[in-house]
Amino acid sequence: MSQDSSKKNLVILGGSYGGISTAHYLLKHVVPQLPNKASYQVILISTSSQAICRPGCPRALISDDMFPQEKLFVSVPKQFEQYPNDTFRFIQGTATELDQHDRHVIVSLKDGATEKIEYHALVIATGTSTASPLLGLNGDSESLRATWNTFRAALPNAKHIVIAGGGPAGVETAGELGEYLNGRAGWFSSKLENPKVPITLVTSGSKILPVLRPAIAKKAEDLLAQVGVTVIKGSRVVTVSPPGAGTESALTTNSTVTLADGKTLEADLYIPATGAAPNTGFIHESLLTASGGIETNVSTLRVDKAGPRVYAVGDVGSHARPAVHNILNTVPTLSANIKRDLLIAGEG
Repeated sequence: MSQDSSKKNLVILGGSYGGISTAHYLLKHVVPQLPNKASYQVILISTSSQAICRPGCPRALISDDMFPQEKLFVSVPKQFEQYPNDTFRFIQGTATELDQHDRHVIVSLKDGATEKIEYHALVIATGTSTASPLLGLNGDSESLRATWNTFRAALPNAKHIVIAGGGPAGVETAGELGEYLNGRAGWFSSKLENPKVPITLVTSGSKILPVLRPAIAKKAEDLLAQVGVTVIKGSRVVTVSPPGAGTESALTTNSTVTLADGKTLEADLYIPATGAAPNTGFIHESLLTASGGIETNVSTLRVDKAGPRVYAVGDVGSHARPAVHNILNTVPTLSANIKRDLLIAGEG
């Protein structure tokens, strides 16, 4: 489908919490209130045609039976069937280049073709990618399911699992795997002795779940002990051999994990759950922070250095700590500023 050159494109990159929420808000509350509202089209571009509940991944990766699939994966185009065809377009593809001077994006489509899409306004909501392909929608839903199937096939033969990262993803993955593989300790036992599959969780922090209260972290550590998980605190993984173990290229490879103090751990399965990297490889470094996120105006969600009517929302931006509730709370502010900017630009 070729783009309608008569339309002013409000382009959104990313089909997860930030992108989908912003698209709905623009279609419901912004475009209908603009002069010449028929001249606008919202274009949502996403690598995957399905959205996923990322917080459900630690449980869902074990088995399809662990999580209702219709609640885990949701068709993105289906969520927009309520809107007229001339007001909304969904494109399954990946942004490969942003030209903020000529105001267009280049998109690599699922079928291998490319498309140049000019934008009147641009919202970047491309999110982040996890080091472990098990813990997020780094590509499309088909590749995620294939990754889970590979992991599930290797799970019955695992004798020791090592997980790096003491945040929510690492802790929840350790807990889910521990209960699934080992069961729980008896009512009066503080830890599970001789678990079938010992699991080691490594964190550089003085406690797991560092953004939560110490009492909650202690409770979580106690619960992990009851399902066969040992927590190593105050250390971090410095090398993994072979390199790439636990990532897409070597998901289930046996590995040796070396910690900062020189201690080594042998792992049949290694899961790096040490945070996520912003999906900004298509954006010029002049728009990025030192950590690779998009430099975003905290008050307006504008990307001030990218020219007029360019915005960022969600984990890809620098405006808030990554969290679903932070994303949803910023969408109304973002959309109000988009509406204001469109009106100021002399629309109509």
